[in-house]
Amino acid sequence: MSLLVVTSHPDPASLTAAVAAALAEGAREAGLDAGDIEIADLTAEGFQPAFTAADRLAFHRKAPVPADVAAEQRRIDRAEALALVFPVYWWSMPALLKGWIDRVFTGGWAFEESDGGITPLLRDRPVHVIGLAAADAGAFARHGHTEAFDSQIRRGIFGYCGLRSVTTTLMHDSDTTPDAPARHLATARRLGRELAATLRTRTPA
Repeated sequence: MSLLVVTSHPDPASLTAAVAAALAEGAREAGLDAGDIEIADLTAEGFQPAFTAADRLAFHRKAPVPADVAAEQRRIDRAEALALVFPVYWWSMPALLKGWIDRVFTGGWAFEESDGGITPLLRDRPVHVIGLAAADAGAFARHGHTEAFDSQIRRGIFGYCGLRSVTTTLMHDSDTTPDAPARHLATARRLGRELAATLRTRTPA
């Protein structure tokens, strides 16, 4: 059993970082060994998000994927559950995290294209997407951003690659409500416990 938590925020003291840590704490509280939980802080690790000429060559199968991409793919392959924790920028994820997806979820590893269409290649496992949003839930709902956020990430990215057991949590009012940090940290710990419980009862695919 293993959990990979991927997070992206430039400030290590941010609420986003605290939520990622609380998620891991909840998983430990539910019995997951600390050694089976990895937090991938893309900012701290210096991941380069720009899709380069080398990435394009790999996309066209003219070269292997760059070493940093291969390392991320191995990290995902090892995980029995994934969680993405990030601040919502312009109703979506930060550029660093989007670049991580652009570069890491490559053809030949995440999906396969052929004349018959698209074949997902990633084995299904629990994935939880946690976005910390400054706006309230009403603003997201009024403008259709809740559905758009869920659709582009849950279906458009993960579902496309075969990851169907995806849930989404938007943590609203993160910057505007005094009690938001405490509420969000409590929610994160609960989600961590739930992920760990799911891993204990799930037979690996």
